[in-house]
Amino acid sequence: MSFPPEEIARIAAQILVLFLGIGLHEYAHCKFADMAGDPTPRFYGRVTLNLFKHFEPVGTAMMVLSSLAGFGLGWGRPAPADPRKMNNPRWDFFASVAAGPLSNLVQATIYALFLRIYLRTAELALSGNIVQEFLLYFLIFGVAINIGLFFFNLIPFGPLDGHWLVGLLLPERQRWQWFKLNQQIGMPGLFIAILFLQFSNISITRGPVSWLFPILTGIPFPG
Repeated sequence: MSFPPEEIARIAAQILVLFLGIGLHEYAHCKFADMAGDPTPRFYGRVTLNLFKHFEPVGTAMMVLSSLAGFGLGWGRPAPADPRKMNNPRWDFFASVAAGPLSNLVQATIYALFLRIYLRTAELALSGNIVQEFLLYFLIFGVAINIGLFFFNLIPFGPLDGHWLVGLLLPERQRWQWFKLNQQIGMPGLFIAILFLQFSNISITRGPVSWLFPILTGIPFPG
């Protein structure tokens, strides 16, 4: 199987953005847990900007395969954290969980800033320049994928960050019932929902991405 240069630029840009987006997301979880006094992420060597430490084989393979198929999907190793060892267990844990998706929003904003600069200064009339095409794909995917990761991880279901954030805002009794429910049905339920939506050609994050992308970049969402 051979790919034209433009397609290679697209795939490479998508994989790189996913790698940075997911890796920095997991790093943010670990860093904030570490700052809250929890030694767990440091014990496992996860308070590091060596992003390879934050990935596991299946999620990494999915990242590459999904990029080849034209959409970005993947995941990293769950961040090891123990709220009981944090200075303020409930709210420090809330901050460490929120740090992951917020890191993606920050990344999207930084990509958008550079995209605005690039569109104003680059000589876009030069077609066939593979470096220029890669850079443009990289910046556009950088905004879109990180917005998608931000909103996707806020879904309050399954193992996603959103279910922890919602649970930590609930009164104690309801909180543990909520966590127990998600522990029992969250992961298979999320997997089934994603498969159903994928086969139905429905994107969970397309609406939020289409809304926030032009706000950050000043141009319409090209997807």
